[in-house]
Amino acid sequence: MVFRCVLAALPILSALQLSAAKGEAVRYRLFDTKAAMDDKTGWEWQSYPLGCGYFGWNVFGIPENERIQVTHNAMVTYRNLTNALEIRIRTGHVKPIRYRRELDVDTAVAKTEYSCNGIDYRREYFTSYPARTGIVRLTASKEGALSFDVSSQIPFITPFGDKDGFGRRGTVESTGDEIRVVQEMEFQGIKFAATIKVLSDGKVVPKDGMLQVSNATVATVLFACDTNYEVCPEMFMEGMRKEKMSKRNPVANVGKIMSDAVAKGYDKLKEEHVADYCSLYGRVRLDLGSDSSDSERKTSELLSLYRRGKRSAYLEELYFRYGRYLLISSSRPGTMPATLQGVWNMHRKSPWGCGYVHNINVQMNYWPAFSCNLAECFEAYAEFNRAFRPASAANATNFLSRYRLEIPKWEKVKEYGVWCVGSTVFPFEVAGGPGGHSGPGMGGLTTKLFKDWWDFTGDRTALSRHIYPAHRGMAAFLSCCVRDYDGKILSAFSSSPEQLTDGPWHPGQKKFVNTIGCGFDQQLIVSNNRDYIELKGLIGASDDDVSRRVSGQLEKHDPIQIGWSGQIKEFREEGYYGSLGEYRHRHLSHLVALMPGTLITRDTPAWLDAAKVSLDGRGDKSTGWALAHRICAWARTGSGDRAHRLLCGLLAERTYHNLWDSHPPFQIDGNFGAVAGMAEMLLQSHSGAVDLLPALPNAWKDGSFSGLRARGGYSVDCEWRDGVPVRAVVRKDGYAVPPKVRFGGVVVSASSVENSAFVYTGFPKQIVRLSPPSEVKVDRSSRTVSWKVSSSQGLSYRVLRNTRSAPGYDVLAKGLKGTSFRDESVDFAAEDYVTYKIVAEDESGNVSEGALHTCSRATAFDKARYIMSVRNLNGIEIAEKDLD
Repeated sequence: MVFRCVLAALPILSALQLSAAKGEAVRYRLFDTKAAMDDKTGWEWQSYPLGCGYFGWNVFGIPENERIQVTHNAMVTYRNLTNALEIRIRTGHVKPIRYRRELDVDTAVAKTEYSCNGIDYRREYFTSYPARTGIVRLTASKEGALSFDVSSQIPFITPFGDKDGFGRRGTVESTGDEIRVVQEMEFQGIKFAATIKVLSDGKVVPKDGMLQVSNATVATVLFACDTNYEVCPEMFMEGMRKEKMSKRNPVANVGKIMSDAVAKGYDKLKEEHVADYCSLYGRVRLDLGSDSSDSERKTSELLSLYRRGKRSAYLEELYFRYGRYLLISSSRPGTMPATLQGVWNMHRKSPWGCGYVHNINVQMNYWPAFSCNLAECFEAYAEFNRAFRPASAANATNFLSRYRLEIPKWEKVKEYGVWCVGSTVFPFEVAGGPGGHSGPGMGGLTTKLFKDWWDFTGDRTALSRHIYPAHRGMAAFLSCCVRDYDGKILSAFSSSPEQLTDGPWHPGQKKFVNTIGCGFDQQLIVSNNRDYIELKGLIGASDDDVSRRVSGQLEKHDPIQIGWSGQIKEFREEGYYGSLGEYRHRHLSHLVALMPGTLITRDTPAWLDAAKVSLDGRGDKSTGWALAHRICAWARTGSGDRAHRLLCGLLAERTYHNLWDSHPPFQIDGNFGAVAGMAEMLLQSHSGAVDLLPALPNAWKDGSFSGLRARGGYSVDCEWRDGVPVRAVVRKDGYAVPPKVRFGGVVVSASSVENSAFVYTGFPKQIVRLSPPSEVKVDRSSRTVSWKVSSSQGLSYRVLRNTRSAPGYDVLAKGLKGTSFRDESVDFAAEDYVTYKIVAEDESGNVSEGALHTCSRATAFDKARYIMSVRNLNGIEIAEKDLD
């Protein structure tokens, strides 16, 4: 039987239909002509990940002794996820020919094919979410030629009482046509059960914990597993956990799962799996003008060519689809959420414990959930968050006590649902509250996901169960985290995540910047609390102590400050960019108002320009996930070519052969963040309109997408040629009013309505790009601003000025024909900094990019100290002539 993923229904549009037909003809898959190496490197670089949310598989494709490594996100020791199980299928086929393995991203089915001794062998693998089952189908081209052994091993068995808390025991037994595995972890008494069953037209014999299959032509290996862990508040409560876990019987649950799977049979299981997967995956399509011949290249070859400068639109399309595949595979309703490694880990002691890290990583995991039409995948995290919030209330009060802040009465803590989050949450533990390397803004970074859930879906059930309670409890906490400092309401403890006092981290030196009111915390306090007030109105809640307190504070948080370099300040005490902390730090914590936040938009142009200065300072070289954040952030600024350059760097330097993201080591947030960034390049909706192609790079000259989502509950399709939309379609179920749609900052009206969808065709034929001015200089003594132009034919110039961290610019002059301007109203001595911006415009009103220059009150001493400090701590040379 052949199953293909059917794309989501498209509107009746000839051009888009032609593109869709092309998209269906191209197969999106990872493939290789060698098996993965049977070691840690092979697991990380080469194995193919499968998953159904309940568990994950890594398939190696080894002909003679297949390895399937199993991950279950509840198989933890203290603050650490460990390898759950190993499965082996031994055939003895040691000299195969015509070998090939692949992972079909369109159907979530993997395959291994080869020939040995004149017989063709084929294996097919998938993990079914509806059936909670993993399936391997083995076939031989010759009747009765299929013989193999199936075995299972419990990794890292350790006697109870181990000083490191890794105690683990279990049994593996075979009976009839089944292998039954039972494990127990010393930590928290976790119990794990698994069954491996073989259905075959040959002979199946149990022996020494294995199953021996002989004289078969077809065999199906079924796998099911479960634990006594349940996502619920009791798991995080010491006194309630044991009783709750004792009521779950994973052995019985696995028995039921397996009997249901057997009753369905292989064909039904596969049909059900593909239909379920494609119901999510098939909603979105992306065509960037790929060459279909690239689909016949090995994935490792595509990456190798890409590193050498041969860009592949197919690889970029595949990477986008693969990221959505990974999210569908690792996070579904009723499962545990995706960790730092999704649902895949082979290690005894996993990197960073495979926890849920809340100073950006777990949030980045879900950035593509809403824009890329996978809102259901967020439900796993939403339920997990709802489960741990009650336990985190004690951490919230402890944090407030530690910094001598006001603590609401305990009954109010419960009533308001007060909660906080530290850097990491594990399946049984909220590991402390804010402090150390990350401030209380982590909670606001988390609730932004919940606000996006509402903005993209309008789900009122989610609003009442998850979205509003999360914001209200966090607002209650954050409104107590602050003090009044000279009229500014600032976070009394504040830390920009993982930023160090003494430049880049090295062993033995780890001193984090702890301060008051850093950009990260201030921006996210404002973000959460503004959203809370909005949601409160939507739900019709009455005013209370929390809402009154929050409303009284909102306008005094001062979330954005601009510094002497014209940058968004990371710290209030910062002068020039990077004067405190690591200059090229991986985190963009002071730019969360840009991405994922919505405080910095095209409606705050001075803040947006300052964000670009900070992004330039951070640089384009970093870890995998940090490059993904940079892609998203540059896309939000409208800088498509810069965002694409970062995507190229991510694919070339931070991507393994199986397309997993390399921190290094493997971290899945980079995959998810990059997919979100690609979507941001094509469609944005965070500034009051549906913006088409807001950051389209020149490399994506022609293309189309369908099914991306915009805030307001819209689904959007768009086709473009030469960088300009040809036709776009926006739809929303039961919605009769056309949305505000923009391209290039210009509002476009719907030209027609087809099948309850709004169709837009009235786009400009081309984009006019004016040459921007350059080399802006300021002579303070004469208060004269001057600039250079490459060509002034038919152009005039505007002079804009920004001071005192205002979100916008004052217009000082427009319609200038010359290249200088005297600013009679400026008082340099009264300002901390002054930024001038010069833009060119033509007679049709087209405006160029701007050229900037920032003057500051920095003295010669300030400049010299800054230059020396950055050189000493970061190894970066700053020229004095570049400082003003």
